[in-house]
Amino acid sequence: LRALGRVHGRGEALRAATAARAAGFDNFNLDLMFGLPDQTPEQARADLQCALEFRPAHLSLYQLTIEPNTLFHAQPPLLPDDDRVWEIQSMLQEATAAAGFEHYEISAYARAGQGARHNLNYWRFGDYLGIGAGAHAKITDASGISRLWKTKQPAEYMHTAGSAAAIGGEQRLTRADAAFDFMLNALRLSAGFEPALFQERTGQPLSLVEGRLRQAEAQGLILRRHDLIQPTERGLRFLNDLLCLF
Repeated sequence: LRALGRVHGRGEALRAATAARAAGFDNFNLDLMFGLPDQTPEQARADLQCALEFRPAHLSLYQLTIEPNTLFHAQPPLLPDDDRVWEIQSMLQEATAAAGFEHYEISAYARAGQGARHNLNYWRFGDYLGIGAGAHAKITDASGISRLWKTKQPAEYMHTAGSAAAIGGEQRLTRADAAFDFMLNALRLSAGFEPALFQERTGQPLSLVEGRLRQAEAQGLILRRHDLIQPTERGLRFLNDLLCLF
């Protein structure tokens, strides 16, 4: 945690999870990161085992990503190489499956029937409202698809809430934007999506991306049936390569 620049320690994390369970919550998520500086597979397994002892319904397992415009990007730590990260990820996938979790999205694991409903709506390119300072929304209406966001500063938001001035910005999606955004999200799902959902959510025929789908299929990255388009195990492993096709 110190290496990641976090201000809390192990004790605070354990107390928070203990408090959630003690308060009577039986459906909560715990976040874990892997691929950390100097992390070994044994350390990653210990993290997971600690989380499982709280009997969560949902786990989010994220590989550490160095984002631009951060201190890490300017002074990057020494991270495990790709082979070590894949060893850790494979171990985590096997251990969560053995503990009764379904790997239903690239970073999400849930017990039967307890996948995150909000997240599933998002990954299936559904609409949602953004309420509060800095909140984002996606809205579909007769004129097309818009992404909107509220002003970021809480004081400014409170002053303008309820008026058009609270909208910090808006992006109207083009046909290409909508197609890519749909694929960017839906192909993260292990179960894939029904082809009809593409037109329902984007307003465009699936033929718009037919050439890209053929490329993905030829590379063994997706499985196609008349009622399903689904990333293969290879497609999930090399998800960035799959998404770049679109």
